[in-house]
Amino acid sequence: MINFITRYFTSLWAFITSPFRAIWRVIVRIFPPRQFTVMDTPRGNVYTYGQSSFWRFTRFCGKVGLILWATWSTYVFVYHRPLLQKRTQQLEEARATHTRHMSDLQTYLAKYNDLARDLNIIDDKVLNSKDLKDEDKEKLMNSRIKTWGELDFLRTRISEMLRDEEFTPEYTKISELSAEYELTRAENDELKRRNAQMVETMSEIVDADNVIVDTVSSLTREHTDELRQRIKQVNGTLIALGLNETTLMRNANKYTNPLVGSAFSPIEFDKELDEKYQKLADGLERWNGLKRLNEILPIGKPVNSRVTSNYGTRKDPFTGKPKKHRGIDFAGKIGTELMAVAPGRVVSAGERVGYGTTVEIDHGLGFTTLYAHLSQILVSRGDWVRPGTVIGLAGSSGRSTGPHLHYEIRYKGTPFDPTKFVKEE
Repeated sequence: MINFITRYFTSLWAFITSPFRAIWRVIVRIFPPRQFTVMDTPRGNVYTYGQSSFWRFTRFCGKVGLILWATWSTYVFVYHRPLLQKRTQQLEEARATHTRHMSDLQTYLAKYNDLARDLNIIDDKVLNSKDLKDEDKEKLMNSRIKTWGELDFLRTRISEMLRDEEFTPEYTKISELSAEYELTRAENDELKRRNAQMVETMSEIVDADNVIVDTVSSLTREHTDELRQRIKQVNGTLIALGLNETTLMRNANKYTNPLVGSAFSPIEFDKELDEKYQKLADGLERWNGLKRLNEILPIGKPVNSRVTSNYGTRKDPFTGKPKKHRGIDFAGKIGTELMAVAPGRVVSAGERVGYGTTVEIDHGLGFTTLYAHLSQILVSRGDWVRPGTVIGLAGSSGRSTGPHLHYEIRYKGTPFDPTKFVKEE
């Protein structure tokens, strides 16, 4: 056993806690950490809120507990109503039986007293009347025997009634039923109170939920419109490339890199729920897609200087013949700092025929930028660069007639007119 532990585990404690760590890994896989970003429009601040796996798992357990508690309370409330009615009916039946028995006892007691009085009168007449004829005496004796027989029968009936198991315990049964009735009614009142409190709490939760959904939906719409304005300036170019905003947003949400972050998972709600939740989820997906698209697309100028040569056909400075210019030239002295316009990874840094010293950056979604005719490279292949990172210095290397920056934007390896991308609104 000790050899097994030391072979597969670092310590006895690691062996003991291994099942719990395995369970926790499953919980983390089911409830991975998430991050939500919210922009404060008036102040221009961006807030990022993280949800740990423990917080998400605890919230899930709380929701399940609330649902189970509500279900159990409702079941008990519904179950106790027929139980209370049944107990009430049993109590009424017991009381009716008790009343009937008490009435019988009173009737038998009154009859018993009457017979006992008649018997005493007959005995008095027989013993104290001296002038009674034999015929009258015989009638009195017959009447006495009859009365005594009825009295004996009544005494026997009362004794049997008092010894009857169905009769004698009625006082106890009524007491128990009364106690159970009062207990059930008290439980029912408590359940009603809790149910009313739960309904009030749920109403407050619904109101708060509506406020949150409306607020987040409003913020999402506002920020979506703001983000769409920046993308709007390059829509014509994107359409010419066979792209559209919806496709790019979907791809941007799926894209992952260390600078932009992990992919965004769309939120799907049950169709039986209020449609406002799905609308909110779709709005968040659009907002996140536009936000990531604004980060990924290389929109902006690599250097703050004027354009000296546009994209398209121009006279070749060496041969004087018309030749297609595959990028934009920016004016710049040797040593002018050139910056990355969007986050990405350096895929090429070195000499290239015709371009001289170049740097090429992959920004994702098929877009790359190329900086040519540099005098010095300040990054290496494989480096991750952020917007504004100085990647090199302007120069006149390669096929160049003077210091400047040749800048290209390519989609899937093919250059296109980057004018809209570098134009300042």
